[in-house]
Amino acid sequence: MLLNLLWMEEEVKYKLSYANRPLVQQLIKFLESSPVSLHVPGHKSGALSGLPSDLRLALRYDLTELEGLDDLHEPEGVLKDAMERLTMFYGSDRSFFLVNGSTVGNLAMIYASCGMGDLIIVQRNAHKSIFHAIELTGATAILVSPPWDSESRTMGTVMASQIRKTVKEYPESKAVILTYPTYYGVTGVELEEIISFCHGHDIPVLVDEAHGAHFVVGEPFPQSALELGADVVVHSAHKTLPAMTMASFLHVKSKLVSSERVAHYLGMLQSSSPSYLLMASLDDARAYAESFNEEDKLKFIKQRNNFILNLKKIPHLFVLEMDDPLKLLIRANDYSGFDLQKLFNIEGLYSELADMHQVLFILPLLKVDIEFPFDEICNKIERAFSKLDSSMKVNVLKDALPLDKEISSLSFSFNELKNYQTSWIAYEDAIGEILASSIIPYPPGIPLLLGGEKLTKDHVNSLVALHKSGAKFQGAIRLNEKQILVVNRKVDE
Repeated sequence: MLLNLLWMEEEVKYKLSYANRPLVQQLIKFLESSPVSLHVPGHKSGALSGLPSDLRLALRYDLTELEGLDDLHEPEGVLKDAMERLTMFYGSDRSFFLVNGSTVGNLAMIYASCGMGDLIIVQRNAHKSIFHAIELTGATAILVSPPWDSESRTMGTVMASQIRKTVKEYPESKAVILTYPTYYGVTGVELEEIISFCHGHDIPVLVDEAHGAHFVVGEPFPQSALELGADVVVHSAHKTLPAMTMASFLHVKSKLVSSERVAHYLGMLQSSSPSYLLMASLDDARAYAESFNEEDKLKFIKQRNNFILNLKKIPHLFVLEMDDPLKLLIRANDYSGFDLQKLFNIEGLYSELADMHQVLFILPLLKVDIEFPFDEICNKIERAFSKLDSSMKVNVLKDALPLDKEISSLSFSFNELKNYQTSWIAYEDAIGEILASSIIPYPPGIPLLLGGEKLTKDHVNSLVALHKSGAKFQGAIRLNEKQILVVNRKVDE
């Protein structure tokens, strides 16, 4: 009898813990009814799966639009409830669950804002999905290159003066697309001014805030672009909140962009069979952020600060704190980030990315009751640094790579490129040619060169330097053959 009462008490606590996660709670309730699957998916609640046992267990929740589980594309029940809670928490007019990653959010917000032939102002160091969306809509990109950020040694954030100048030159622009924060956690201080200026010219501001879903918890984290007045904001909930990979949010708060149009394009672009596992993780991620309190913040900052202090004790290690407290850059003078990353991997430490200068760590958004092995991580990093050898030293460039004008457009638009045949040619022969498709270091997935750009000697030298340092690329480059894909047309100097 006592055991039964204890069990019942635990069961009540278990169910109450999901009270602020309506979709999660409904999935649990559904499984308690011992349902028999005569529907898709074909793994039949994991019974037919050959995956490892832990993964098979999760497949019980991999359901479809059954009675009581609602429909993402026409939400009327539990999914409507879950997304309304998301809307309330982020303070938007309307928020959406995304199951095709932030990529589909970037596609939808651009489709909802512009069309064929429209001019759209875009930050040069935007994610590849932004440029894919511009290509698909047939819009024309006006590129704004942010100034070099000497601290992170990366391209930084766009300045208000740049946007004012670009809008004056292209007043017919239909939207401004910005990235905030950068992949490296740089926010800058002029986003609110940019948004206010654009709204004064009836131009919506669309923000890829993939790495800022956690900003909503407040200080010590930066303000969200949504709070600063952006019209549409896309969040990769899986990057900094506890959501599954591909699980993202989109928020609309605008008089210039219709949430109905965004919903229309999401209905076209998102899967018609959305994953309930992904959606449940989004429900959970929102609840996690919503319950992140002052005690959690104090615990996180204390652990982070102690971690940084211990890192600074390691010989030859330099640590750089970014605007976003979740981001840290790790460096060693005269050693490339790619070599550091290899040494970390040997120790079982896997960073977010490496570049010529450094390694990027993304820290967890810890709560008071969650531990993370910071001491063990420091020990592993110290062992990795002890293996640095003088033979690994390289001449790492510390200045900006002179790649772009402040404001520019492509020699050929993405759509014009489709009219030309292409050829693979050697690096040294590509100077003066037009790149046939983008060249993208991955990660971070930000194009170094865009299809339609005219190749210069600086471009080629930068590619060679990055390749030597160990960078990996996607797109119009064959590293082993040292070739670049160009259009079959010579452009006069």
